[in-house]
Amino acid sequence: MQNQNILNKAVSDKYPKSLILNIVDTFKSSDNYLHDARNQIKLIAYEDKGLVVKSFKIPHIINKIIYTFLRPSKAKKSFVNSLKIGQFAPSAVGYIEFKKYGLIDQSYFVAENFKYDWTIRKPLTNSNFPEKKAVFEAYALFVYQLHENNILHLDLSPGNVLVKKSQTGYEFKIVDINRMKFQALSLDDRLKNFEKLWAKDDDMTTMAKAYAKISNQDERYCVQKAIYYSQKNKDRKNFKKRLKGIEVVD
Repeated sequence: MQNQNILNKAVSDKYPKSLILNIVDTFKSSDNYLHDARNQIKLIAYEDKGLVVKSFKIPHIINKIIYTFLRPSKAKKSFVNSLKIGQFAPSAVGYIEFKKYGLIDQSYFVAENFKYDWTIRKPLTNSNFPEKKAVFEAYALFVYQLHENNILHLDLSPGNVLVKKSQTGYEFKIVDINRMKFQALSLDDRLKNFEKLWAKDDDMTTMAKAYAKISNQDERYCVQKAIYYSQKNKDRKNFKKRLKGIEVVD
């Protein structure tokens, strides 16, 4: 890619601009895939640390127009949101968008690698996971801190919550952060934010009780609402799966 094909870019003050300008070649040269589907994510080496690079799928023509002229791209939103939420996500490095025929084409977001131990999917799907209750109570505190900072992640699904165990407890980071809102949240908004975990009722009860205690809210109400929203999300997703003839998990 030549510099004249760059649409937009930004880079953290801690990193040279050349890192972002050369990201296409760097990305292509790495075969260390973390995710390879609609979007591709790779781990690359930079000096003494690892960086995670997300290459977004090239949008179709309508979204090309929208992301070029009307709305920020997913790469830019990821970078901007990462700066907004600070410690709650892996540190942002930069983003870059390339254009083709005057419209957005390839786009990349780069963040520092957070060396996590597992995603929250692991305790959610393993009934024998050690310290499950402690993990879920710590996660409830983490989500409460997000909410207290008016941060609403719109896809808090199991794969988007990274967990690192330390001597003092658990450290959480959220990823896939291009879809977020920043606003004051009602109690129902907060409890609904747990719905995409696809948690069993017992696990959701643990989280809701912890959230109620932390936020000084009625425990019974929080548990009932959290389970209600969780089941409603499951029913909606499973209905769509049944229409497609896909086996469902209630």
